[in-house]
Amino acid sequence: MLKQIIIAVFLLITGVSLAQEGTTSPYSFYGIGTLKFKGTVENRAMGGLSIYSDSIHLNLQNPAGMAELQLVNYSVGASHKYVDQSTTDANRRASTTSLDYLAIGIPMGKLGVGFGLIPYTSVGYSLRSEDGDTTTDYTGSGGLNKAFLSMGYKVTPKLNIGAEVNYNFGNIENTTISDTGVQYATREINRSDLLGFSFNFGASYKTMVSENLELSTSLTYTPETNFNAENSRFLASVLLTDSGAVGVVVEDEIPVDDTDFTFPSQFTIGSGLGKPKNWFVGLEYTNQKTSNFTNRTFEISDVTFEDAAKYRLGGFYIPNYNSIGNYWKRVVYRAGIRYEETGINISGQGINEFGISFGVGLPVGRVFSNVNLGFEVGRRGTKDFGLIQENFFNTFLSLSLNDKWFEKRYYD
Repeated sequence: MLKQIIIAVFLLITGVSLAQEGTTSPYSFYGIGTLKFKGTVENRAMGGLSIYSDSIHLNLQNPAGMAELQLVNYSVGASHKYVDQSTTDANRRASTTSLDYLAIGIPMGKLGVGFGLIPYTSVGYSLRSEDGDTTTDYTGSGGLNKAFLSMGYKVTPKLNIGAEVNYNFGNIENTTISDTGVQYATREINRSDLLGFSFNFGASYKTMVSENLELSTSLTYTPETNFNAENSRFLASVLLTDSGAVGVVVEDEIPVDDTDFTFPSQFTIGSGLGKPKNWFVGLEYTNQKTSNFTNRTFEISDVTFEDAAKYRLGGFYIPNYNSIGNYWKRVVYRAGIRYEETGINISGQGINEFGISFGVGLPVGRVFSNVNLGFEVGRRGTKDFGLIQENFFNTFLSLSLNDKWFEKRYYD
């Protein structure tokens, strides 16, 4: 019965998942949008740490972690983000709710296989600039989604390797309406439909360094690939009403060449120490070659892309995973901290992000299933140099449900 319920939920949510924008950030204008976190709520509550893998949770960041699974795992996660966006003389508040991932992991002896769907980038912004008699409104929507197939193999009891293939698809639309105070305003729409494959390779290694302490290390690498962007551009004269509605007077399609969009390479390395089924602390570093980033159809002045970097520190604590009389001793308590250099440089100012997270994993059911709840507070950007600072509060929720397949039945 559990499997039927989960499959029904998956099918219901999948129908709306691709329509999520998931952001209101003005920084989603650049490149292919704001990069969504690729990982589970369990990872996010530890600052995004991906080093640790076990037998009852999916690791969506390192495919080698699939080899650790001993039960079939169904995972679904969602988040709600509240953000305060401010400049030196104005501010506004916004919130978004989005589905973050749908995934299934299946153990097959030394091999573990996983597949699912992840919204990968998100575009969603609405900005206005005023220069004399000219008012310009900028809006954007869309993003990339990723369907993935991941496989991990246990080479030895200590060493796992893995590989993942991703099919990336989606579209991004940017709209500019310029009103100069005359009868008609000018509207320009740029749209890109993006398609392409990407790959991710990983390895993980665990070994006991003393009677109670276990060392865990991990490595992942994503090679640079090219996505195909089918581009279109439309120019129109439009009539703006007092309510803001747009009436199109005349519209023309402007020929735009299709392009190859460069998706940068990335590698992550991490290491941690802990006592199995009791506690773990790890440190992780990621470098992404976003200096090779290319825009889709148009050049943006005063903006450059630099290599991005991420630093993460986090871990978990379980008082007594095998406690029978005290439920709260079986709860997983998680916390972490992260700092990210996003790779976006505007007018010589790098856009950086900082976050502190914490959360709990609440056991449910009889086969080590759990509900995971997490929170994060943080900041992106700065008010200096005429830029926008975002102070955010994120709430995460996931179901990580385990089941046994292929059991021998002794009674019908």
